Amino acid sequence: MNHADHGFRTRSIHVGSPRDPQTGAVVPPIYLASTYVQPGAGEWGEFDYARSGNPTRKNLENVIASLEGGYGGLAMASGMAATHAVTMLLSHGDHIVAGSDIYGGTYRLLHKICDRAGLTVTLVGTTDPARLTAALQPRTRLVWLESPGNPRLSITDLAACAEIAHRAGALVAVDNTFATPVATRPLELGADIVMHSSTKYFGGHSDVLGGALVAKSKELFERLYFIQNATGAVQAPWDSYLITRGIKTLSVRVREQSMTAMRLAEFLRGLPQVKQVLYPGLPEHPGHLLAARQMNGVFGAMLTFEVQGDYARAKRIAESTQLFQLAVSLGAVESLIEQPASMSHASYDPQARAAHGITDGLIRLSVGLEDFEDLRDDLRQAIEQPA
Repeated sequence: MNHADHGFRTRSIHVGSPRDPQTGAVVPPIYLASTYVQPGAGEWGEFDYARSGNPTRKNLENVIASLEGGYGGLAMASGMAATHAVTMLLSHGDHIVAGSDIYGGTYRLLHKICDRAGLTVTLVGTTDPARLTAALQPRTRLVWLESPGNPRLSITDLAACAEIAHRAGALVAVDNTFATPVATRPLELGADIVMHSSTKYFGGHSDVLGGALVAKSKELFERLYFIQNATGAVQAPWDSYLITRGIKTLSVRVREQSMTAMRLAEFLRGLPQVKQVLYPGLPEHPGHLLAARQMNGVFGAMLTFEVQGDYARAKRIAESTQLFQLAVSLGAVESLIEQPASMSHASYDPQARAAHGITDGLIRLSVGLEDFEDLRDDLRQAIEQPA
């Protein structure tokens, strides 16, 4: 059945999950084979060796490409493997411009791995497209964007930045992990590549590791597939199945989690112990109007706030919650809490954290599917504890 004209939720359930023609099973089998019999010597079927392709992985790649509106998808072993694959499109001496509000693992890859391959990197605040323009160099070949940013939830005008980058001859890749295609589809806004840590909202249950790339064009997809096959950081069949299963409820989960995050943001901004709340759904957020348009009114389930006090105060709060579990990662049904300065962004040099606004008092929440009242009360008791 061709699902191209179906809605998002219908495609998330049916694309990549064809019924089994042999048994009638509504869930396709998981293919664990490492190699496949070929029709003849020098004649190749669709699958030949598990690194090059697997039917279960292909199902996942199909649904991700459908939801992001791209030519093709690639399921990788982790989000960082996917990000690394994009940087391998470049050559020695090329330049990357990335946003300054980005995941700590991406920062580490760009500054402590890609530099060994002769790539140079400039971080800029991409909320101002003019700053992106100023950062471009003759050898800029890739612009890497996140919106909302991590951990300050800054909002970048993806369409404006894509236009600027393309005029300079650079590819545009967007880490869409926070927004998910429920809220934002960067390829529709001019991006060339979308990356996901599918560990997060795609999987949604804190039980699988994975990454994904979706390419807008056939040519770019084939280049990325060559890198995936040559380097081998592919998604395993069982993990591919788990993520495909998680995607079936993606839209319902993200929308519910986003509504709870909005209510928690409104609650937190009324507490005297909270210095500021960073959530794009709040009218005072500097990117609110852009987010309302670019995220289709779904502002996401990530929320960051800054408390009055020092590093130790923020650390105590993060360690004092009971429902919010102290852990890195995000996007699952369980709510998580962490201190970026000591956890998700500890790979930043201290000077870089300060320069990019990652203060010691920041606390990042991944809002899950628990009842709002329970999450609110958990945060209240942790924040109102004596300093």
